[in-house]
Amino acid sequence: MSDERVATTPEAAATTPETEAEDEARAPIELTEAALEALLFVAERPLTRREIAALAGTDRATVDERLGDLEVSLQQRGIRLLIDADRIELATAPEGGALVARYVGAEAIRLSPASIETLAIVAYRQPVTRSAIERIRGVDSDYTVRTLLHRRLIVELGRSPAPGRPFLYGTGFEFLERFALTSLDELPPLDVDVAARLAEEGGEPITEQLFEAALDADGTPDADAADARSSA
Repeated sequence: MSDERVATTPEAAATTPETEAEDEARAPIELTEAALEALLFVAERPLTRREIAALAGTDRATVDERLGDLEVSLQQRGIRLLIDADRIELATAPEGGALVARYVGAEAIRLSPASIETLAIVAYRQPVTRSAIERIRGVDSDYTVRTLLHRRLIVELGRSPAPGRPFLYGTGFEFLERFALTSLDELPPLDVDVAARLAEEGGEPITEQLFEAALDADGTPDADAADARSSA
């Protein structure tokens, strides 16, 4: 009886049910518009373009193309695509805010003039330090900044390289949701004189000319329940 041996390659020898499962898990998945919407719907936090590309095994250009398609498709529906820098998530549309607010029983958060002024400065100057906010406003803003952080209308973006390495502040998704914006590009344009004073970090208060399209006279979001817009 001859001693027969089966020749195997290192690749074949290394193939196991476990490695086959891993290979299948790493296989590219077609990033359709529907697949992208489903992914963002189940995500518990905003996703970046890099994360989406890695999950689908595709490139950034494809992700950008699908995001553009999805953004257009959602314009006539009850969900909107929110884009904040490189972070993406889904949120309810502003026109559904009143009904959603009635369901969740949410009350609109009323913002004081100081909070509106500080929030406006952060939105247009971000990333900005608290000391820069105080130079623009001319008053101590520690309490107001902490209040806006607590309400998640502003977030810490990192630290400045300036002496003492102070925190840098900017707006987050909560800000976009509460003011019915899909991106910071939709912020109302500033008057030239106001923009100049904002850049100079000083001068008269500039609140009244900021967010005029998003805030009512009481300092609350214009839609009945823009505050109640929640992630899908």
